[in-house]
Amino acid sequence: MRASAQETNAAQWLGSVPVPEFSAPATKEAWSRQRAQIRATLWTLLGDFPARPRVPNVTVLSRTEHDGYVLEKFTFGDGLGLTVPGYLFLPAGAKGRVPAILYCHWHAGQWNVGKEEMLQTNATPVAPGPTLARLGYAVLGIDACGFGERDGQGPAGAGEKGGAGELTSSKFSLWAGRTLWGTIVRDDLMALDYLCSRPEVDASRVGVTGISMGSTRSWWVMALDDRPRTAVCVGCMTRYQDLILAGSLKEHGIYYFVPGMLRHFDTEAVIACAAPRPMLFMTGDRDPGSPVAGIHNLEARVSPVYRLEGAGDAFVSIIYPDTPHVYLPAEWEKMVGWMDLRLRKGG
Repeated sequence: MRASAQETNAAQWLGSVPVPEFSAPATKEAWSRQRAQIRATLWTLLGDFPARPRVPNVTVLSRTEHDGYVLEKFTFGDGLGLTVPGYLFLPAGAKGRVPAILYCHWHAGQWNVGKEEMLQTNATPVAPGPTLARLGYAVLGIDACGFGERDGQGPAGAGEKGGAGELTSSKFSLWAGRTLWGTIVRDDLMALDYLCSRPEVDASRVGVTGISMGSTRSWWVMALDDRPRTAVCVGCMTRYQDLILAGSLKEHGIYYFVPGMLRHFDTEAVIACAAPRPMLFMTGDRDPGSPVAGIHNLEARVSPVYRLEGAGDAFVSIIYPDTPHVYLPAEWEKMVGWMDLRLRKGG
């Protein structure tokens, strides 16, 4: 089939940055070395950040009892001079340590929502925080930089909110030698540090999940940290070269673009770092931010790493027909079943 003018133009741009081919090595030992190098490269690309404390210094602002769960609101400093607010949902009356989920909210241009997504149905079929807590999980989520209570907390303060604040924060981050995406992911890892430190939580049974930006946050957390046992990612299974070829760079905001990444690898290298831990991806075939050709390319490149680790069945990608960028009730039920099997039943 003859390439369109757009595809030809995209290929010319990609030709200026030949992306090294990623493939599974011959042995687990070789993959262990390659994985360590990928992780080190990712941290270098994300930028220059101070070391995280072992556990963030958290201030609990409130603790309220609700039907089937307890809700704590807290804040911690991220070491960059920024304050990170969050919610922790705990199952009421739980005995012993419980499994836990780090919940990552989406973007969708809803800068004013952030962690409130856990109490709403703006992104999900049900309110994730109370629903999962009533099922027996501790659930923690934070406002990503520029979202929720952090909307209007960028370099220009309250006079600049939403997309303008996000853009300014991205610009400032580049001047500071780091990326906005690095700040977002590092904050998530600090939230994970706190979640794993809670006496109510079994730190050996922690998962991570989200839709859209929350999905991307989830697979980056899995790539950079070995503590999460599993992840469920809804939407945003995005391979960047295929996104460019589809003419769909406009589908993603500036917040998650990492300078220099394609000089080293595409997203298959990031996702593969999660192996052999179970990961479920669920994507609509009409989601413009995740071209189907890219999904199939990711499947073909990540699956061999899982097979090398002896965990071929642990990497699952489902493409839902005639489905845009949404969270279907059937996907929610599958996410809960996936988490239950791997965090509650020892699968």
